[in-house]
Amino acid sequence: MDHLLGAFFEVVFGTIFVATGRVIVAVFSLGRWRGASPFDNEEKIYGRAGALSFVREGRRVVTTNGTCLLGFLFYFLVVVLLIASASRT
Repeated sequence: MDHLLGAFFEVVFGTIFVATGRVIVAVFSLGRWRGASPFDNEEKIYGRAGALSFVREGRRVVTTNGTCLLGFLFYFLVVVLLIASASRT
């Protein structure tokens, strides 16, 4: 049961982190970069092993691992700022 619950949380949080990371990439790059689709083999075909991004057809593509990392860092920063804000009052 613990393995099933752990897998569930991994899928849910991974999906949220990747989706948030893809939005962050699109917004901060003003559309010049894009996040790779997690359901596509594009990053396995064109990217190097362990790469967080690669260039395809002149456009930077951030891999699923890269967008997941960006999403995690975003939420981590939000939590740190909320704790800092709460400790001030």
